[in-house]
Amino acid sequence: MPSSSSSTKKAAKLAQKGKGQKIRFQGGAVFPIIVAATLILGLALIVYSRQTLPAADSSPPTIDDHWHAAYGFYLCDTWYQLEGDLEERNSQGGFTNTNFVQTGIHSHNDGVIHWHPFTSRAVGRNATLGVFLDTYDVELSNDSLRFQSTAALSANPDFLPQNFNPLEEYIEGETQCDGEDAELAVKAWGAFTDTDGGRRFIANMDEVHLDNDGMVFAIYFTSDESGQSMPPWSQDLPQLGAVDSLQVNPEDLLQSATTVAADGDNGGSIPADGSTSTVVEPTDAPTTTDGSTSTVVEPTDAPTTTDGG
Repeated sequence: MPSSSSSTKKAAKLAQKGKGQKIRFQGGAVFPIIVAATLILGLALIVYSRQTLPAADSSPPTIDDHWHAAYGFYLCDTWYQLEGDLEERNSQGGFTNTNFVQTGIHSHNDGVIHWHPFTSRAVGRNATLGVFLDTYDVELSNDSLRFQSTAALSANPDFLPQNFNPLEEYIEGETQCDGEDAELAVKAWGAFTDTDGGRRFIANMDEVHLDNDGMVFAIYFTSDESGQSMPPWSQDLPQLGAVDSLQVNPEDLLQSATTVAADGDNGGSIPADGSTSTVVEPTDAPTTTDGSTSTVVEPTDAPTTTDGG
C-alpha cells in the first residue's frame, strides 16, 4: 500500500503537469459564441420592436370632422361624376352600399366627396382619394382607371358635356382620345378658391391625401395636359356641401356595419364600440409634378412634391 508521502508527491506532479493548460468546452469555442450572439441579437430585436410600434393617428381628419371636397373625372373630352347616393337605404331601412358603411365616406350625385369618417380606414394618414373611390368600386392605378360599369358614371347636364360615351376602363398605351395616346393624372388643389395649376400626380394616385376641408380633386385621362383645370362645379362647393346637413346618425352606421361584419369578413376595421383603431401608414406615396409646368417626374416609392402654380 503506498504511503501518504508517495500519494502527495503524485498529486503534486499532476498539478504541476496541468499548469498553463486551458479548460475547453466540448466542441471548442464555437458553441459559446453562437449562444452569446443569439442572446445579444434577441435583446436588440426586443428593444427595436418596442421603439417602432405604430402609434394611433390623431391627425385630421378625425371621426369628429365633417369635410367636403369637390371632385370630377375628365375623360378625353367630358367631365363625369360618380352616380349613386351611397346613403340610400333599402325597404328594410338598411344601407344598400356595404362599402359605404365600412368608412362613412360618400357622395350624393353632386360631384362632392362628403368626408365624415366613421372608422380608422378613413382618418389621419388613411384619408386618401382611394378610400372614396373604393366605395364606388373604382380602381385607380399608375396606368389604368377602371369602373365597375359605365352606369357608375354620369355627365353633369349643367355643363353641357360634349360626348356622353364613357368606357369601363381607360388604360395608358391602349385607350386613345380622338386617335391619340392619353395619360392618367390627378390634380389636387388645397381650396376650391385656388387660382393656381394645382399639384399634379402621375403615380400612386390613389394615395393622394385629403389634407383639409374644401379641397378639389380631378382625375384626368387626356392626351394634352394644358387644359387640365378644376371641375366646373368646384366653385359651388360651399352650397353643395351645405345640403348635407342631415348627416347619417352614427348609430345607424354602426348597426349596418355590425350586420356587414356578421355576413362576411370586412377586415376587422369596424370597432364594435365605434372607436378608431391603429392606423397603418400607406407604404407608397404619390409622385407629383409642378402643376404649372409640363415637366413629369418618373414614379418612385418616395413622394416627390413641388408647390403648384
